[in-house]
Amino acid sequence: MKDKIMGRWSTYEPFFVPLGDKKVADIVITNHARLRWADRVSGEKSSFEEICNFLWDHLKNDKIVPYYRNEQDVYLVDEDLVVVAEFASLENETDIVGDPLHKMIIVTFLGKMSETIELRDLKSYYSWLRHSRRMTLIKNSRKRR
Repeated sequence: MKDKIMGRWSTYEPFFVPLGDKKVADIVITNHARLRWADRVSGEKSSFEEICNFLWDHLKNDKIVPYYRNEQDVYLVDEDLVVVAEFASLENETDIVGDPLHKMIIVTFLGKMSETIELRDLKSYYSWLRHSRRMTLIKNSRKRR
């Protein structure tokens, strides 16, 4: 989703918003992320464009920050909403210096920290998930024997 209302100083320079070491020029929402948005964020089904507009506005206002300093996949929106994102280079798109521009691919929305306390520490949350899944698999394998 490109920004529809761009004010450019120069017609030669493409529009992008810096996020860490990436230069985001486009946002892509996966179907899974759209379903998670409805389940965990808004409570109602939203269009891809509405979700992109929300993210684009927050990206332009510097309200999207990395969850951990070294983490490049998980981001916080408004210090509450936890988002998993990947980045891919846009083909044939560079800034005025020649550095590549990126599209931000929203993989999923994990939820809001204000509603889901477990999201406050993702590392322990993921280790708990792995442990609970492993224990479920062990229990199921015992039943089969």
